[in-house]
Amino acid sequence: MTAEAAAEGAIGGGQIDAIIRTLARIPSTVPEEDMRSGEKILVDLARHAGPRQIARAGRRLLDKLDPDGKEPRNEDPKDVRPELRFIKHRDGTLGLKATLDLETYARLKSDLDPMAKPHKAIDGVRDSRTQDERYGDAFTDYVRLKTTSRNLPGQAGEATHILVTMSYEDLINDLGEAHLDLVGPISATDARILACDARIRPGVLGTAGEPLDIGRSKRTVSLAQKYALTIRDGGCAFPGCDMPVPRCTAHHIVFWRHHGETKIDNLVLLCTKHHRLIHHSEWKVQIAQDGLPEFTPPSYLDPSGEPRRNTMHLRT
Repeated sequence: MTAEAAAEGAIGGGQIDAIIRTLARIPSTVPEEDMRSGEKILVDLARHAGPRQIARAGRRLLDKLDPDGKEPRNEDPKDVRPELRFIKHRDGTLGLKATLDLETYARLKSDLDPMAKPHKAIDGVRDSRTQDERYGDAFTDYVRLKTTSRNLPGQAGEATHILVTMSYEDLINDLGEAHLDLVGPISATDARILACDARIRPGVLGTAGEPLDIGRSKRTVSLAQKYALTIRDGGCAFPGCDMPVPRCTAHHIVFWRHHGETKIDNLVLLCTKHHRLIHHSEWKVQIAQDGLPEFTPPSYLDPSGEPRRNTMHLRT
């Protein structure tokens, strides 16, 4: 039938290919009469439909002729052994490689899916992150949420600490790089981002690399301060962002290295995306006279320099 319709010029190459692909997937156990009947249905459709419509009809036909589908190759599929590997790439970037069982994969994806949705547009500008970047940010927030849980084990009776070391000259001049324990060299900017709301043990090294001082964590926002920020900011304080409190960290408006203090009028809640934006762009943040945070965009975005606020969170 397909050949006859092709000879008549009633169907073209795309329709013929779609029909042949469907017929090739029909198992040999299907009666010949049913196969010919199915082919006639597809050929009649192809006389006035394109390849995509034929393919959709072909899938419905296969579901009808072979509802059970192909038999599995193995009667007893091999159990998947979860594996996770930490990778350092040649270009200095870090990554993960994982093999997950079905349940873990489903749980992780269901947790990350809502967190990876695009941010709402601000000033008509849509979220420019790719899907992979959104999932990357979501996974970053997910790890932070999980590792701050009090149910996770710590080290020597304390919560896990991160050791960041820098030379005294680099610290003073705001240049060079720091060294992050278990990772390696990182930029001074990344070190400051980590220091905003992490349990950091600062270690300052002399010119010969000898430890001059290892202090206790002093940058960490206290539980009472976190509650106060929750009440004041209600989530990410960046204008137009609706990210909730659990996915935010406390940012020092005046950096700790610049003698900024860990107090409410020097702190603001920011999500991962906007935390990095503040550190890497010309956006400015300050606490206004009424005690609420406000942001000033770069001049190329808004020459007026008018401060903006987030009105999306209900403050009490």
